[in-house]
Amino acid sequence: MAGEQVRALVFDVFGTVVDWRSSVLREVEAAAARHGVTGDWGAFVDAWRYEGYLGGIAKVNRGEWPFMTTDEIHRRKLEELLPAYGLGHLPEAERADLNRAWHRLDPWPDSVPGLWRLKQRFVISTLSNGNVALLVAMAKRAGLPWDCVLGADVLGAFKPKPEAYRRGAELLGFAPGEVMLVAAHKQDLQAAMAAGLQAAFVPRPREAGPNVQPDLEPDPAFAVTARDFLELAAKLGA
Repeated sequence: MAGEQVRALVFDVFGTVVDWRSSVLREVEAAAARHGVTGDWGAFVDAWRYEGYLGGIAKVNRGEWPFMTTDEIHRRKLEELLPAYGLGHLPEAERADLNRAWHRLDPWPDSVPGLWRLKQRFVISTLSNGNVALLVAMAKRAGLPWDCVLGADVLGAFKPKPEAYRRGAELLGFAPGEVMLVAAHKQDLQAAMAAGLQAAFVPRPREAGPNVQPDLEPDPAFAVTARDFLELAAKLGA
């Protein structure tokens, strides 16, 4: 059976556990509608994610920016995007609330039941570049039954730095080989394997929306590939 040596499952969150794009797009569209502003809000959200969040993490990892939380990285990019899309007049309270859209992401339909099944056999935890406050708020709203919440501000590094993965295993009290990362992103899984963790690939075809095509091809190097968390639980004997 796959994962016989695994004692803990750690999860990438954005895109793997929750549908970030549809959730954030809904809130951006609602904010724009309240102010009577039209625009390509899908492009807004994609820029917020790819240029802002992923680009910001890369700058921190290269030493170009000091370490900061995901909330702070999101807010930096939001301040660029609002005037570019005609929303530069948003008051501070609305800006802060819109930035917290990333705290209110909807889970994929299989996420909560799948996590409950996996929790019966394994320790389950986030291993996310999100900060703890963000991840806890998301879990409370979405009903995600984590045993532990680990974010970059606790890990001391952003993925894909190897210390993020190793520190996650250490904090849970396990050797890296006893921990399996569950993710929809192959680069994340490959970095986890290079740090000594095992890998489970759960592709999410609808994660990125129409403008980005995720890599959904299975990789035989991964210990497990599953359609969703329920199939993952079955394959891991949970």
